[in-house]
Amino acid sequence: MLPKAIIFDLGNVLIDWNPAYVFEKVIEDEERRKYFFANICTSDWNEEQDAGRLIAEATTELAAKHPEWKTEIEAYYGRWTEMLGGAIEGSVELFRQMKEAGRYKFYALTNWSAELFPIALERYEFLHWFDGRVVSGEEKMRKPAPEFYKVLLDRYGLQPEETLFIDDNLRNIKAAEAMGIPSIRFESPEQLQAALQQRNVL
Repeated sequence: MLPKAIIFDLGNVLIDWNPAYVFEKVIEDEERRKYFFANICTSDWNEEQDAGRLIAEATTELAAKHPEWKTEIEAYYGRWTEMLGGAIEGSVELFRQMKEAGRYKFYALTNWSAELFPIALERYEFLHWFDGRVVSGEEKMRKPAPEFYKVLLDRYGLQPEETLFIDDNLRNIKAAEAMGIPSIRFESPEQLQAALQQRNVL
């Protein structure tokens, strides 16, 4: 069954985002850099801000806990825009083709700080192509919580089986599939194109 709506994750599907763009300069030693991401500015810590925690509060508290890393911790959000590497052009082109074909509605479901998402809206014109967006920081919840997916489905009157979800994170894919949402795990624009063609979506 062809979907009525396609739901895109944003980071590392349509938008290149990588803290290494900053921290390869800030922490030149690779082992020290690995330690920093594994133990200080962890992905779990970052996701607290995606779920609505204020950046200033998170930064201040973490720097107080790890004063020896204060400079690096402050660089995480202080230089956040440098972590944005630009649009993933191949993915955006697929989005453009499907949008112009006019067969589907398009929605974004993203884990993103509410304080930082306006920067993305200014920088990436294609974010305005969506028929609706649900941003974790604005909703105070995030993927992979089922409630977060349900916000999008309920807000836009969608049934799980009528959608197709695209995300690069396997954890988020499994959560969507557990709710009955057909999904594609993104690996590259070329792989996504093949997967969409296999489903007769493209």
